[in-house]
Amino acid sequence: MKRLSVRLVLSHVFVAVLGAIATYVVVRQLAPSLFDESMRRMGMGMGRPGQGGTTLRDQFAEAVDRALLVGALVGATAAAIFGVVASYRLVRPLGRVRAATRAMARGHYDVPVPKPQETELAELAEDVNTLGRGLADAEARRVRLLGEVGHEMRTPLTVIDGYVEAMIDGVMPTSPEQLGRVGEEVRRLRRLSEDLSTLSRAEEGRLALILRPVELGPLVTAAAERLRPQAEDAGLRLEVVSEPGSVQVLADADRLAQVVTNLLGNAIRATDSGGEVRVSCRRAQDFAVVEVADSGEGLDAAELQHIFERFYRVPGRRVGQHDSGSGIGLTIARGIVREHGGDLTGSSPGRDRGATFTVRLPLAGPTDQP
Repeated sequence: MKRLSVRLVLSHVFVAVLGAIATYVVVRQLAPSLFDESMRRMGMGMGRPGQGGTTLRDQFAEAVDRALLVGALVGATAAAIFGVVASYRLVRPLGRVRAATRAMARGHYDVPVPKPQETELAELAEDVNTLGRGLADAEARRVRLLGEVGHEMRTPLTVIDGYVEAMIDGVMPTSPEQLGRVGEEVRRLRRLSEDLSTLSRAEEGRLALILRPVELGPLVTAAAERLRPQAEDAGLRLEVVSEPGSVQVLADADRLAQVVTNLLGNAIRATDSGGEVRVSCRRAQDFAVVEVADSGEGLDAAELQHIFERFYRVPGRRVGQHDSGSGIGLTIARGIVREHGGDLTGSSPGRDRGATFTVRLPLAGPTDQP
């Protein structure tokens, strides 16, 4: 009784039996009186008793009962047949969906579910297919992430292993300079670990944000000024522009400073000596906008679609000698901005024409509290 197909067949039979009972009750109540009325109109009265002691009226009622019984049996049989057909048409697509979901549970995400003719079942099949594609994409990203993390860790570990082995064998002296290089690689591994932890919390919505009303202009200016020596060493002109007046947001000041630092650091690394990097903060309707623009390498349209992916590297981009970035800075920055209810986007007119990254945050209202 718990199977859907059995319930569908029984429901059809039950409806047919109910209809037969209702028909029987109505006909048995109306047919004799209608028959008597018809006989009176014909002037034949109620009929006379015959050899069997029955009247024409009784014979008519008996015939009606037999006809109703046969009709009920035929209706119930037809209802059962149609119920079997309907249940098969319904259960078969559901069986395909069940088989596909079981395959997904085993890790096979490329099992398509054919779309049946029924609209609701077709929508269900499409949802399962969409789920399969999403799970396949997530699994591919997971595998790629593991490979990329392994690749990112392999380089510093190889350097550390080489230095330590050389020191043990006496090939390289155990000097502060050599130990400093080992320490630098260890710090690189620590930064990678911290970035991965931050990325995980950002993607799961578990970033611990301490929200307070923050004046965005001074925060952006302070973050940019901390990187001015780096920009000047690279031979770049750094311009910081802040709109007069209050541009206040409800935010975690340290996290926003981390976003600005990341965007500005990327812009400095992507710009040749003699170029320009511009950081601006302004108000745009109900949003605060921070832009970091550079005159550097720029990005193709295809690259713009992937720059926020984890460990994505722009093909052909220069890698500086001290470029120890983890490759997930933009992913983390966008996660932080979205946790604040805003968004981070990138744009570029093309390669060698610079790029602009824009942070949009909702302005703090008069009733906003930490």
